[in-house]
Amino acid sequence: MSLRVLPSLSSAVTDDQVRRKKRIVMFVPGLVAFAVYRVSKQVLPLSDPFALLSVSGTISALTALVSYLVGREISAARLLPEDGLNRAGWIVGWIGFVYGVQLSLLVLALLWLVGYDYLRHPDGPAMMAVIIACTAVARDAFEIGHVRKLTVLGRPFPTFPDGAAFRRLVMTSPLSLGRWLAAGVVLCGGVAALSGSPLIQLTGVTLLGGSIALAAYFGGLDTARPWFQALAATRWTELTKYWWWPGLAFASTYYLVAMGGILFALQRPTVSPLLGSLAGALVGGMMAAYCYYLGHRRNVEDGVLGTIPEALLRCPFVMGMLGKNTQSQVARRMPPSESMLSKPVSEV
Repeated sequence: MSLRVLPSLSSAVTDDQVRRKKRIVMFVPGLVAFAVYRVSKQVLPLSDPFALLSVSGTISALTALVSYLVGREISAARLLPEDGLNRAGWIVGWIGFVYGVQLSLLVLALLWLVGYDYLRHPDGPAMMAVIIACTAVARDAFEIGHVRKLTVLGRPFPTFPDGAAFRRLVMTSPLSLGRWLAAGVVLCGGVAALSGSPLIQLTGVTLLGGSIALAAYFGGLDTARPWFQALAATRWTELTKYWWWPGLAFASTYYLVAMGGILFALQRPTVSPLLGSLAGALVGGMMAAYCYYLGHRRNVEDGVLGTIPEALLRCPFVMGMLGKNTQSQVARRMPPSESMLSKPVSEV
């Protein structure tokens, strides 16, 4: 989500040259995933949800590794010495396998909503679940690899999209984060419990989860005043943009993933109000907490990078200066407990 919302990351992965390369990176793994699916279909029971998710996760894990190396522009032999075992494991395990399984569940749930049930007609949904998951994983792993490459070259990124900054926020501001998380859990869990059909549950969680995410974003963006004052001072076009993305888009995505887990991993015939409530609480809490974090990181970015034009950020001389000076700027803005003086800017 941070790759889509935070300006420094978004501008880095939407450059025209990067986009052209990214299209190729997404296209090739999609073809490979189709071929692997056709072969696996002959030897594995892909009509079984666990077999399908295992195959999808495995293909996605390999795709994430290769796509990260392409974006990083290094060979596999240099990965562990330069990036370390933890980052390599995170790419393969989380961005690859876990994310691939989540995306497969998303596809299966979406097709189930429109009447194309994987358990009754496994071939079409299974193929789409594998291919779509693989191409999305390839995109994100490539983008993360590209950001990592720019970081090594000296371009400053106050937030690297590996969750480290989020974990630090949990440790340093548990009460502020916890209030938003609790609001998301109670409200989204409640609206899902009161809803009837899965489609109504999805609609309710999407609208309410997206709205809570918007409020939480402004709560993290400006902690000096109430979130509704910061929201009221923002143009409606900007509010609509953040309400739609990441609010509505990701709330619906994560709830569909939860629905897919209930329907196919748990193999329940439908999403009951109780299970829907638990899924809604999970999605609402996650959206509220993470969007509060995104607002907090946007505030940090504005203080660190200011209004430096993108063209200057691409200049090697400017990147080198910023790489040396940004650490001290972050330290002056933050309290000693949050300054992370011993860390480079890419980890702050």
